[in-house]
Amino acid sequence: MLKMSEIRQLSDEELKEKIEEEQRRYVRMKWAHKITPLENPMRLRFQRKFIARLLTEWNRRQREKRQAQNKK
Repeated sequence: MLKMSEIRQLSDEELKEKIEEEQRRYVRMKWAHKITPLENPMRLRFQRKFIARLLTEWNRRQREKRQAQNKK
């Protein structure tokens, strides 16, 4: 998992790809956990929180872009 400082260094495209990839991974983990319990079920929580961190950064960037456009 990436730290927030590393997440901030990603380009917009890399960040969007990372969000999609992590969301797919989370869905697979949930299905796997329903079929055969995960060794560490806390990984589901960590994965959700990581996705939230990525989305927080994405939303911050989108907000900054909107504000920059409104100032023009």
